[in-house]
Amino acid sequence: MSTKFGYSVRETAQNVRRNLSLTLASVLTVAVSLSLVGGAVLLRYGVNNVTDRWQNGVEFEVFLNSDASPEQSQRIGNELQTSKDVKRVVYISQEEQYKQFKLYFADQPEYLENVTPDKLPPSYRVVPREADPDIIKTIGARFTREPGVREVVFAEEAVRDLLKVSRVIQAVILGLALVLLMSASLLIFNTIRMAIFARRREIEVMKLVGATNWFIRVPFMLEGLFQGLAGTLSAFAVLYVAQEPAQRFIRDARLFEQFAIFDSQVLTTGLFMVVIGSLLGAVGAGVAASRFLDI
Repeated sequence: MSTKFGYSVRETAQNVRRNLSLTLASVLTVAVSLSLVGGAVLLRYGVNNVTDRWQNGVEFEVFLNSDASPEQSQRIGNELQTSKDVKRVVYISQEEQYKQFKLYFADQPEYLENVTPDKLPPSYRVVPREADPDIIKTIGARFTREPGVREVVFAEEAVRDLLKVSRVIQAVILGLALVLLMSASLLIFNTIRMAIFARRREIEVMKLVGATNWFIRVPFMLEGLFQGLAGTLSAFAVLYVAQEPAQRFIRDARLFEQFAIFDSQVLTTGLFMVVIGSLLGAVGAGVAASRFLDI
């Protein structure tokens, strides 16, 4: 068993050296395409994290000025709690906002150094009795010009705009990624085909002495697997390095101010990319080997 494995590894290494330029082209194409796939997945994670605050039926949020007086805050809270159209009101203090901020930006210590609780606005999160858009807007509109109110953010509008923008971006990214993944598959396919063609006499001799198709096929599949994994690891390295500056850039847009991606989500995306890259390389090579082995 160890002899067969050693033979497969040696043959794989030789095939890579023989077709170095095509191998590098395949690895680069896999890396670019999986970088786009990973970027689209991370974008989705970030958007989901932004919209988490609208869970539990919260339909709108009244943000107060950070310097709003206790009287202004209490008046707004009393109006919300006594409204017959409001089911539940939750007050989020500056300290609680800061706790959530630290949770979202735990991986970016530079943000935590520059933000203190007094810089974050307190808010009231409101759950109406009826999920009627007209009623919700009517309730929220009462507070837009109240003294001490910074802004009123409606869940429906915020989530709709976020999803609309992110879906367009994801569609474009995934469209480009699909084209590049197909290109990578063809490159791996052609690389394996050329490797088989270059060794056609040797393969004929191996068949004559009783070698099975699988014994001949495995080194070529390992070559494809190597190309897929090398491209995947390159793509993950790029994403890992680029995700922090990319998040800072995205947060400059007002719609994505709370955009955040956690380390666990980056690692999950990396594992997903490894699976895709491995399958892409091994399956592409396996198809090529099966098709051109009988030469």
